[in-house]
Amino acid sequence: MKVKLAEALLRRKELQGKVDKLSRIDKEDFLTVQTGRKAAHEGIDDIIAQVPLLTEPQLEASFDWHAKQLRLVDAAIQQCNWTTDVEVGGSVMEDYVEPVALREGTKRPTP
Repeated sequence: MKVKLAEALLRRKELQGKVDKLSRIDKEDFLTVQTGRKAAHEGIDDIIAQVPLLTEPQLEASFDWHAKQLRLVDAAIQQCNWTTDVEVGGSVMEDYVEPVALREGTKRPTP
């Protein structure tokens, strides 16, 4: 599938965000069932349970899929970086050379 470089760059940014978010999930906090019990009234207890929506294999599969897609789009962008020429002004690739007036300590020229 061919896409514009701008689209690939946006996709890379989107995938990087998802990979970052998935890598920050603390599996112990996220994947364990957490319960609590407190007295409500008249001998009836209120039970609260937090049950994860995903299993650990589902979470890992999601992370692995997004990380792989990120690597693939990044490789395509890097290939483009090394095989595509761009037009720049002639002085862009030159090194800075201090003007003679500045080297000799004379007054700085006004722009």
